[in-house]
Amino acid sequence: MSGNISKIVIRAVAITVSDRCARGEAEDVSGAILIECLEAANAEITQKIVVSDDFAPLVETLKKTADRSEVNLLVTTGGTGFAPRDTTPEATMQVIEREAPGLAEAMRFESLKKTPTAMLSRGVCGIRGNCLIINLPGAPAAVRECFAVIQPVLAHAINLLAGNTQH
Repeated sequence: MSGNISKIVIRAVAITVSDRCARGEAEDVSGAILIECLEAANAEITQKIVVSDDFAPLVETLKKTADRSEVNLLVTTGGTGFAPRDTTPEATMQVIEREAPGLAEAMRFESLKKTPTAMLSRGVCGIRGNCLIINLPGAPAAVRECFAVIQPVLAHAINLLAGNTQH
């Protein structure tokens, strides 16, 4: 980046998608790990949300959150598998304007080196306005592993979305 371009601060929202956590029946371990990962990446956490797997409310939550001017990164955990109520990818596809498939591909590729079940993750990534939306799996270990894959490019991606396109 040239000297006259300021580095944009990552302002993130972490969203856990889980029926059991939303009902208070389970501890949100994956969400806590996601917050740790975001903080380690020097992101400012603007909000932590826990929602059920209900499709329409999930779409609305993603839209409203991504459209907030102060938010430039929205990361979900959960709802990316094969279970009938796992609809986070479909909800995300309803919300994004442009896909960012390389991020999801990289996460699956690296995770597949550790577990064959990584190929069952249907998470997607994309852009809505100036906000990057990333779906992570719901398993605590997978949150940490997948975030580690994308973390090196997050700041650059957020800067590009903010219009800082000089290299």
